Amino acid sequence: MKKISLLVLTSFLAMALFAQNAKFGLKAGLNAATLSNNQGVDFNTKLGVHAGLLAHIHLAPSWALQPEIMYSSQGAKYTISGAEHELGLNYVNIPLQVQYMFNNGFRLQTGPQIGILASVKDKLNDTETGNFTSDDFKSIDFAWSAGLGYLTYSGFGIDARYNFGLSNINEVGTNNLKNNVFQVGLFYMLNNNHKAQSK
Repeated sequence: MKKISLLVLTSFLAMALFAQNAKFGLKAGLNAATLSNNQGVDFNTKLGVHAGLLAHIHLAPSWALQPEIMYSSQGAKYTISGAEHELGLNYVNIPLQVQYMFNNGFRLQTGPQIGILASVKDKLNDTETGNFTSDDFKSIDFAWSAGLGYLTYSGFGIDARYNFGLSNINEVGTNNLKNNVFQVGLFYMLNNNHKAQSK
């Protein structure tokens, strides 16, 4: 699986770097993450952040591909014996968005995402418990995302999307765990006349 993830990462980077009309940008924002499961465990929302790089590749006047590389802090909160734990699942996510762009700066987007697990931390009152480690979770996560973005003429924009977990990330036991994350972020295209050129 690690070889597959490296192949996907290399392919996305090559596509972005060698596309003649690729525009590059920076992005960062907030996550509201939780875990769905099939055994009725009550997970609550955990707040986190995401940050990374994106490449915007025009395919046609109204269509584009947008590969990204994002560090994303995810996971969930859960309660045991009246004490609330915070389970942090930190990923390097590689989404590939297909975008339909309107002339007014709005864009609809959807596409697949592969996540590479970077670290796992379980905390109680800011103290690590060691209850969970990376051995308890699969190293690769698959998701599908959909959302909406808006780009201004200055090169700044806002992006909101929901990532629906598709794969079971649980490595042990029978509980089917899936990441579900709502993200809202700001981005900046390094080419400031990007929106004007897209019309």
